[in-house]
Amino acid sequence: MNGVRMAGFVLIVAGVLALAYGGFSYTRETQEATIGPLHLSVQARQTINFPLWAGIGTLVIGGALVFFGTRKN
Repeated sequence: MNGVRMAGFVLIVAGVLALAYGGFSYTRETQEATIGPLHLSVQARQTINFPLWAGIGTLVIGGALVFFGTRKN
């Protein structure tokens, strides 16, 4: 399997995951203040959403790489 087909399969998997989950979230902890031995911190939950068009576009590009990556000139 050549590199172009491998990249196509990776893009297909990424597109399916983007469409299935729609995004991901993570917790970010920041240090707000330190007063002597007392440390105050804040945990903020951040969410990153994937647009629908990006997931579909990734699937289409991955499929094109798999299909056209196998052709010989």
